[in-house]
Formats: sequence, C-alpha cells, structure tokens
Amino acid sequence: MSNKTIFELRRTMTAMLASLLIFGQVFAQTTSMAKSVLSTEEQELASKINIQTIKDYTAALTTKEMEGRGTMQPGGDKAANWIAERFKEFGMKPLGDKGSFLQKIDFKETVLTSDTSFKLGNETLKLGEDYGIAPFSANNKSVSGDMVFVAYGIVASSIKRNDLEGADLQGKIVVMIEGPPKGISKSDWEKSNAQYIFIQGIFLKGAAAVVIIGNGREKDPPETAIDYFSRRQIQMADESGAIEGIPPFVYASAKTAEKFFANSGVSYKDALAQAERNDFKAIKLKQSAKINVKTKTTKGSSSNVVGYIEGSDAKLKEEAIVFSAHYDAYGMENGKIYYGAADNALGTAEMLSVAEAFSKSPTKPKRSLVFLAVTGEEYGLYGSKYWAKKPTWGIKKGAANFNLAGIGSEGYGPGKTMVGYGSEHSTLGAIMLDVSTAMGIKVVPDPIPDEKIFYRSDHYSFVERGVPALMLFGAPEGDIQTTIKRVEEWEKRDYHQPSDTIQENWSWEGAKTVADVMGIMGLRIANAETMPAWLSTSRFAKLERGNTKELPKEDK
Repeated sequence: MSNKTIFELRRTMTAMLASLLIFGQVFAQTTSMAKSVLSTEEQELASKINIQTIKDYTAALTTKEMEGRGTMQPGGDKAANWIAERFKEFGMKPLGDKGSFLQKIDFKETVLTSDTSFKLGNETLKLGEDYGIAPFSANNKSVSGDMVFVAYGIVASSIKRNDLEGADLQGKIVVMIEGPPKGISKSDWEKSNAQYIFIQGIFLKGAAAVVIIGNGREKDPPETAIDYFSRRQIQMADESGAIEGIPPFVYASAKTAEKFFANSGVSYKDALAQAERNDFKAIKLKQSAKINVKTKTTKGSSSNVVGYIEGSDAKLKEEAIVFSAHYDAYGMENGKIYYGAADNALGTAEMLSVAEAFSKSPTKPKRSLVFLAVTGEEYGLYGSKYWAKKPTWGIKKGAANFNLAGIGSEGYGPGKTMVGYGSEHSTLGAIMLDVSTAMGIKVVPDPIPDEKIFYRSDHYSFVERGVPALMLFGAPEGDIQTTIKRVEEWEKRDYHQPSDTIQENWSWEGAKTVADVMGIMGLRIANAETMPAWLSTSRFAKLERGNTKELPKEDK
C-alpha cells in the first residue's frame, strides 16, 4: 500500500460516517436478495486456485535477486520479466507494447547528494537520522541564519493568538511544530488547511527555511517523514519536482529538536508546553544553522505487466474485468533490501494464482479477463494511473476492477472476515456480500474509515475513469479491531521497511481465501448479462466509463 509523499504521511483524518451509513443500507438491502450459493463452475475455479502457487510466487518475488522490486531499478525489471514469464506460461495473450506483456513507463529518480547538509552551530547533523529534506524543497539552495521557535505558527484573531507577534523572521531558520495544538481535532485542523496557511505566512515574512518538529502526540512522528524523505524519490519523467521559490523545508527528529533549545534557556519540554498556550511568544534559540540542499536527477523507466484471457462470447468478450496488484516495493536503498513481502508480493502472488486458475479452466467466461501488475504504486499510484489513462484495453469496455494491495492481514489466520473498499459505491458490494456469505465469510465495513484507504491504492485509478472498483482486505475470524491493532503494530515495525519479509506463522489458507473471493467475483461478473454499475447513492453515480473530468477535491 502506498506511502509516497508528505501529504500521505500526514493523511487527512476525517470521518466517513455518511459512507458507512450508505454501506450498511446497501448490505441490509442485499441480504434479503442474496443467493449465497456458489455455482459448480465457481466451486471448480476455487479448487484450481492453489495455495502452493501463492506461497511459491510470494517467495520468488521476495528473493535477494529481486532486490526489492524497486521502480526504475534492476530488481524491478527482473520482477516485471518474471511476471511476464508467468503470463506466458499461463497461455495468456500479451497486452503490452509491441506485442509484449510489458508497458513501458518513463520515470525520473531524484536523490539527495552528499553535498546536502544541515549544520547546527559547529555540529553537522546526520541526514536520514537527525533530519530529512522534504522533496518539494527548492534544489541547489543554501541558506543560513539565526534560529527562532514559533510554536504552531498560528495567527488567528478569532482566538486572540499570534505566534509570530514581535518576531523578526527575515532570513531566519524558523522552527515550528506540526499541528494541531491540543483542543483542536486533527480533522478540523486539516479541513481548515491551517498548517499550510501558517507556513505560507512564515515564508511571506522572509524566513530562510522552516524546520518541523513534533509534539509527541502525532501518529506519524517526524522520524517517519525523515525516513521516507531520505530515500530516493520517483516521479513521472514529465512531472515537476521541487517547487521553485520554496525555501528548504526540513523535518527534525525529537533528539535533534532538543539540541535546538540548548542555548535558549528553555528546555524542549517546556517550549512544547508553552506552545499550547494562546499567549505564546516566539523564542529566540540563540544559535545559528546552515542548510544546503543538493539533488541529482536521473531518467529511466519501469514497466507495467499486462496480459489477458479472451472471453468466449462473441460480443461480451470485448468487455473485460481487470484484476490488478502492484508488484513494486522500495527496492534497494543504501545497501538495504526492502523486500515488500506483505506489501505487495503477497497480493501479486494471489492475483497470479487467479490467473493460473482461469488459464486451467476448460470453459472460459463470456467476458475477457485482464491481469495487470503495476509498478510505481509506492510513489504515487503511477503504474495504475498510467494504464488507466493509456489503457491497452478500451477503458469504456472495462466492466470492473478488483485490486489487491494488502498488508498481510489475510495471513493472520484462515480467512473468515472480508472488507471491500468501495463496496458502498457500486453493485460490486452486493456481489461481494453474496459470494462471501456463500463461503462462510463475514463482510464488515471499513474498520478504519479515517485512513481513507479507498483513495490510496490502485483501484482508485479506475474509479477516476468511471470504472466500478473494489479492493479486498482479508482477515481471520473474530473482532476486526483486534486485527487492526495487530496491523498497527506491524506498521510501526515493518511497514515499508526491510523487515517486511515472509513470516513463518502466516496462514496461507487465508491468502487463498482472498484469491478465491476475487476470482469467483470476477467469474460471476464475466458471465453476467450486464456490467456492474454505480449506485445512485454514490458520489460517483454520474461517472461514465472513460471519464476524463477531474474529480472534486473531496473525492480524493
């Protein structure tokens, strides 16, 4: 699952109560209509989805030779070619460039060079440990100045607070806390766009740089941003990078933040306490800093891997169900391999097991089946967005998309619980409920709606083009919140880290269950008289397949 930019690192935490209510209403309506029985053909397909295939393919994608399957890295190319070989073995037809299974995408890589530095007084701080440079910071920029602490940078007459009052910011290195302050909810803070407004005000007052520190309450502390910002950054080749005119924008660790206050006469702890008060006054830190930002950009490419199984109906075969999963991980960074086992070698292996099962079925479904392994997901859903905009199968003939981009929760035990991200928006929700019920699986709504997962993975690239889409999340039997707690522990320890490897205690039966549900749903839709449709209650109800209009901000 992707975690590409500061906007996703600090993702909006607003409730989706309306969506949950709609979700519940849809489920209540469809329960009475559910057949809850699998056809013989569906049962036979499930029997061909092989646990050993999932296990073997996950292992193959996480070997050292794959080097973490990095976008624009040799390991990513190895993985793409390996997947293409599987498609060829399955007897699938190529749907890439020039009769191949590969769809080339041009990218560019930007890295911070060894000339990048942050000097605090006479001490040189360590990049990637003490601090990180936000990727939108202006390149080839060197600034220096005295340091000043401005709390949250709040300027609001409504609460009679002005953190900048009396502070001379011209040419200064400004240290500030990333909000919100106590007493203001994170959702309200983000809805108001407060942080960006205050930062803009600081830059307008002539600040040479802004250094962000934490307050200890955040879910994602500055150390998280420091980790990601110190890695190579990937963008589309024609995409703009650093924002011209933006001074250096830096994240500092808690350990580093303490050093900022060493000469100020105020401890870091006391400064944080003062920052919560409306009568806060800026604190001169009585030491200077020098920040130098230098990057190097290199162009290259990576590939989506795409093939299809042709449908059996003379007319309906022109339409297709698209199965997708991103095969990329973070590749190699500073000699470390980011194996990406749960995210997302497992999901890719599950998708491949479905492709294998369909290829072995003697009777092909009426509609065609497209299998799409995408690259560049971790940096901005690049592969799926590229394919959705430049599809190698007519997007107006895309019946539905099923996407797998997990975090390994299906491996926590036999699959008995399922979440379908996007279920409340289309008739796919009713189909998923019917299939799951027939398999003895409990379907639950999004257990963490504030995370807005629906908008953060490859299925959303299809939604933007008007194609109903669903992302499957599998879990074992029991309270879903118990699973979520385990996921949160895993995120803190292994998410997007070299430690995301295959675990000995994974339940491969749970992984098969996810593949079974996806495969059976695909088969059912492939043989249905009509394609899935948006529900009238959905915010996407008016979207037509092939949509090219920009969606409103609230739909992102």
